[in-house]
Amino acid sequence: MAVSKREQLVETALKLFCQGGFHATGIDRILAESGVAKMTLYNHFKSKDELILAALRLRDERFRNSFMQDVERKTSDPIERLLVMFDVLGKWCSSKGFTGCTFINASAEFSGHDDPIHQAAAEHKRLLLNYIRQLTESADLENPGELAEQLNMLMEGAVVTVQVTGDCNITQRARSAAEVLIRAAMPATSNRA
Repeated sequence: MAVSKREQLVETALKLFCQGGFHATGIDRILAESGVAKMTLYNHFKSKDELILAALRLRDERFRNSFMQDVERKTSDPIERLLVMFDVLGKWCSSKGFTGCTFINASAEFSGHDDPIHQAAAEHKRLLLNYIRQLTESADLENPGELAEQLNMLMEGAVVTVQVTGDCNITQRARSAAEVLIRAAMPATSNRA
């Protein structure tokens, strides 16, 4: 299936933004690597910021779909899914070309909370937290909203730590901490160990 010029631009931009950052990646480099003319770029996007937003939307869709599918493919047990999230995260963090979280990086480069790019990054994080909350609720654990936030913080912290240190074992240490939190959130009448 033929890729449109717009898709080609967004794909190339996303790849380059992930590799080199948003501010450091210039339009000329995106055009050169995508093989798309400048006029075509501006027919689709009014500015570089619009292109960044399109790239973030694509990354959000791909990452969340892949993450949720991987978690749900590995187990149907609601509590196990909460732990499998860390295994899926570990696989991603140890993948070739891992450059950290595109959304954390975007929010750092566009730090104003009213900036549309920062808001797009925050929306991605909200959607992931909602998914984790759905998992904690379906696991029938106490204080599912609070537990979801705690597990989310472990995941976010693990990603940043792997990005900074290169130590991919961090995700398994985060998983061990998640086990403690999940065990503490089990109802007193639960037979799970």
